[in-house]
Amino acid sequence: MPGQPFNIVIVGQSGRLMFEALVFAASLRRMSPNFNGRLFVAVPQSGPLWQKDPAIRNQQVLEALAACDAVVLPFENRVFGQEYPYGNKIEALLALPEGKPFVFFDSDTLITGELSNVPFDFARPSASLRREGTWPQPTLYGPGYSAIWQSLYDRFDLDFDSTLDRSQPDGYWQRYLYFNAGYFYGSCPRAFGHRFLHYAQTIRDDPPRELVCQSLDPWLDQVALPLVIQSFGGGRDSLPLGFLDGDTSCHYRNFPLLYARESDHVVATLEDICAPNKIKKVLKTYEPIKRMVYQGRGAKVRALFDQDNLPRREQAIRNRIKSEGFWMR
Repeated sequence: MPGQPFNIVIVGQSGRLMFEALVFAASLRRMSPNFNGRLFVAVPQSGPLWQKDPAIRNQQVLEALAACDAVVLPFENRVFGQEYPYGNKIEALLALPEGKPFVFFDSDTLITGELSNVPFDFARPSASLRREGTWPQPTLYGPGYSAIWQSLYDRFDLDFDSTLDRSQPDGYWQRYLYFNAGYFYGSCPRAFGHRFLHYAQTIRDDPPRELVCQSLDPWLDQVALPLVIQSFGGGRDSLPLGFLDGDTSCHYRNFPLLYARESDHVVATLEDICAPNKIKKVLKTYEPIKRMVYQGRGAKVRALFDQDNLPRREQAIRNRIKSEGFWMR
């Protein structure tokens, strides 16, 4: 039984992201016919924070997005931009319809099942748990994980202790609330976005002293995200496992990685949605899709790996693909 209607937002802009946005939109329409919300492709507009115009000007791409019932939604960058494009996912939220539940997906995501079957509880937001322990990286002489995360929760008067996974040992990264920002959701994009922007900008401009040795680029969005989710009463267990980053969506990150490690169903879904001539004539102008999907390089990448026995770390997969000369971005 379908749950509460919601909107979807992804970011699209000139270059790679506009083609990924089209693949996302086509997969949504093919694989989730019961989705009854609106799909917004949020597009940053030219301004002082961009050296080049980031807007989508490719008419073929725009027409193909319209054919997928995607709404192109312009937005302005007032805080982030060229220097931190990951901030687009934060500022885009402020342009969405107020008070309407939303799900944000990174554009390099494929919809592989019926999204209306996902049991979202928008009053308890959450985000992707398909992540590695990328942040923080404690130094030999400290501070450690607990002190670093505690300082952030204290900065915004949030309850740190309630976020701990006590089944994990003290000082191990999975004990602490940490997400990949490949998807996240909530009950109101503007409320979520304003808080996300406030937290991220504060951490960037006035970090706690415990962060002095920690890099925030590109991790700033993923540092602020758990704080935002906790502040709205969400957490790691808000959504049952197996739906997003599972049966209904795949955050593939790029096409060589998709072919290397994802399921046969994901590969078949990608190739199926890329096959119709109307979309093929647009996507074949993007070199990674042209070579990986239409010219068969993806199959060669897939043959390099045993998908049931992959290297544990993503970097090892990337290195193998690069060593064979098949890496594309």
